[in-house]
Amino acid sequence: MSNTLGFGRDDLRRLAGARSFERGIGYLSCVSALEIGERTITATVDGTDVYEVELTEHEDGLTGCCDCPYGQEGNFCKHCVAVGLAILQQSESVPKHRAAAASRGRQLSTWLETRSRDELLALVKEHIAADRDLRHRLELRASAAGGDPSALRERILALLDTRPFARYGYVEYADARAYGLQAAEAVSALRTLTETGRATEAVEVARDAIEALARAYGEIDDSDGTIGDVANGLAAAHLEACLVSHPDPEQTADWLVDHHLRDLSHATDIRLSEYADVLNAAGLARAHDRAAGPCARTPRTGPRKTSWNNSCAWRAVWTR
Repeated sequence: MSNTLGFGRDDLRRLAGARSFERGIGYLSCVSALEIGERTITATVDGTDVYEVELTEHEDGLTGCCDCPYGQEGNFCKHCVAVGLAILQQSESVPKHRAAAASRGRQLSTWLETRSRDELLALVKEHIAADRDLRHRLELRASAAGGDPSALRERILALLDTRPFARYGYVEYADARAYGLQAAEAVSALRTLTETGRATEAVEVARDAIEALARAYGEIDDSDGTIGDVANGLAAAHLEACLVSHPDPEQTADWLVDHHLRDLSHATDIRLSEYADVLNAAGLARAHDRAAGPCARTPRTGPRKTSWNNSCAWRAVWTR
């Protein structure tokens, strides 16, 4: 990533709107704890409360997150504007700060690589004792490496349960990021299963996890695409496990087709072409027949129109 800023005042005005931009100017003197990293800019802004702001430059533009009420609704708020303006005031020093951040990152990596096993173990235990979330994540990975299969399945599905994050039965934008961080641990656990010789279990649990998230996806505000990334991670973990364990080709074809025909594919990016080595000739033929049948029988209108469209799309894939 370039060390120069990729945005200016006009970009901040466009992202926030004229009213929030003007209000952000008034908060410029309230910005503190400004930190410039390789990719992100973080700061606190003293408003009605003390708010945490994070700006991130991407190849296609700038995004901002703030924990103020307006920011939690997904808006580029006045506090984000204030931090952006503060950075623009010292834009000449940005390359130096970003270079320093990169240097610290390399230094940390080198330091960790030169620690002994005992030193690293002591460091991990120290952080586990102080960070409950970290402990829970590592406990899950330990279970994936050798725990009870049914208990592990329940723990993974619990990570995808939206109820702790849902307000009135819906996960709002303000809570979606926290839910996404938790749900991403399910992907890590599934990959650990495969890496530790339990790919057959990973296939079954991944299918349950994909379907669980697909059913909940319509009740989540995924404006940032965070949950979609988790869904695609689950799909990738399923494919990885299939490539290792080589499950029954026809049963795998049935699950893949059913997943689409039940309209559960809107959250994931499952492409049958990637399963060619898993399905082989028997599975490919099964998928073709399963997809072709409903397309031939179902009219193009009415309550089953979506299934008809999905079915025809799948038939087109297999008849190319």
